[in-house]
Parts: sequence; C-alpha cells; structure tokens
Amino acid sequence: MEFFKIKKDIPFMRYALAFNVISLITFLLAVFFLAVRGLNFGVDFTGGTVMEVSYRQAADVSKIRDSFAKLGFQDVSVQNFGTSRDVLIRLPLKRDTSSAKLSETVMDSLRQADPTVELRRVEFVGPQVGKELVENGGLALLFVSLGIVFYLWFRFEWKFGVAAIVANLHDVVIILGCFAFFQWEFSLTVLAAVLAILGYSVNESVVVFDRVRENFRKLRKASVPEIIDNAITRTMSRTIITHGCTQLAVLSMLFFGGETLHYFALALTIGILFGIYSSVLVASPIVMWLGVSREDLMPVKKDAIEDGRP
Repeated sequence: MEFFKIKKDIPFMRYALAFNVISLITFLLAVFFLAVRGLNFGVDFTGGTVMEVSYRQAADVSKIRDSFAKLGFQDVSVQNFGTSRDVLIRLPLKRDTSSAKLSETVMDSLRQADPTVELRRVEFVGPQVGKELVENGGLALLFVSLGIVFYLWFRFEWKFGVAAIVANLHDVVIILGCFAFFQWEFSLTVLAAVLAILGYSVNESVVVFDRVRENFRKLRKASVPEIIDNAITRTMSRTIITHGCTQLAVLSMLFFGGETLHYFALALTIGILFGIYSSVLVASPIVMWLGVSREDLMPVKKDAIEDGRP
C-alpha cells in the first residue's frame, strides 16, 4: 500500500559521506558520555529494596512520591502494580541502613498519610544480583548482534551483514549515550527496549537490502549508487507508513503510559528515529563502500543463463 509515489529517485548516495560524518560525530559523542558520565543504573542493576503495598482505595502515586521526598530518599520508583490500589516501590541501596529497617521507616511514613495501607511483600536485591544482570544484559546484546550478522550473511552476503551490524550498533550506542548524557534511569525495561530496537532496525535494513538485490537483477545498466538510491526511494512510502504507525503507538506510551513506561517508550522513540536514519543513510553507504556488485548476489553462471548465453 502506498499513500504516495515518488517518481524520481532521490540521490541519497550523493550525500552519503556528509551523513556518515554526522553519524560518526554523534557516535563518538555518545561513547564519550558513556565513558565520562556512565549509565544511571536503576535498582534492578545496582541492588536495593522492592516493596509491594496495597490500599483500600485507589492509591495517590504522586502523594506517595512526595512522602519519600520528605524522608530524603532520592531516585525512588513508585508505580501502580496490577490494580490502582496496589503500588510497587523500588528503593536504592542506603548505607548503614538494613533492608528491614528501611521498610519499617517507609511503612511508618505511609501509615501516617493513610492508616489503611498494608505491606504485601518486601524483597532485597543485592549488588551481586545487579552485577549479574549487567553481565547478562551485555551478553544478550552480543548474541543478538552476532545472530543478525550471520542471518544477513546467509540471506544476502557478508558485506550486508557488516553494514547492518555497524548501523544497528550505531543505534544502540546513541540510545545509551542519550541515557548517559541526561542521566535517565537505565532499568531492565530500557534494556528490553534496546534489544527490541536491534530487531526492529534490522528489519528496515533487510527491506532495503532486498530491494537492492532485486534491482541488481532488473537495472542491468545502472551503477551501484543508482541501484541503492532507487531501492531506498521505492521503499520510502512503506517506511513512512510503518514507522509512522509504530511511532504513534510508542508516543502514546510515552505521554500517557505514566512513569512505569516512560523510559521504555523514550528508548524506543530514540531507537526508531535513529533506526530509520541508520538503515537508509548508514547501512546502505557502507554496503556501497565495501564494493558490493552484481556478482556478489548473482553468480556469473546464473546471469549467463538468464541472458541466453551458453
């Protein structure tokens, strides 16, 4: 389905060098902020106390946050859990204070505001568990990246695999760089968003690469830049419709999903925008610079048979 059709190919590859210089600068800035400021890991990674409390009526989450601010607690996560009456509280580690003592202090403060509040459960997440989550998260990113490379290598050619993984890692590093620069909380939900972006971004690259392979068969006299420009232009309508609809859903989570989904939706928003950019203006030029040719995708014998040569 196409809402509009572009008749003349847009010369994306003519400006490929300029776009990739911008990408390189952005990438280096992201790496710099990750090295200097680092990620602001949440309780899932650093350890802390997780409490589930229940009210007889709908809980006032903003009022609960205010009570924590009066106690001097920083970086406390308060969110509805299951129903509007159940609240999940995540507290970071506090030196010289045990988990039991911390939970008692919190419950005393909550009971002063509402005597009907009940404590359902208390869990302590140790630093060692958080360290294991960081390591496992890094391994997950590594294995997903390797899987993408092998998939594209098998489906197309190794040059496409290299281009796609460079573009995808470009997206991931920029997402992490934004979280490091603004010191947004990096939790397990954000890690899930980053892994989702890896798969989402490679899907766009596969669509463009598939059209490039098709163009090598159809446009026999066209040069490689012209073939890639045509492939990107012919998928523009699909890209706008698909990513536009996805972005609308993500923005609804960002603006109306509350604190629980805020950083998850924020990571997805950044990833989708840069995913479109990298698939078109990073992956495609890298394929061109690696010297992709018709022979890479179509064996010489096959070409000869199709042309009627012996």
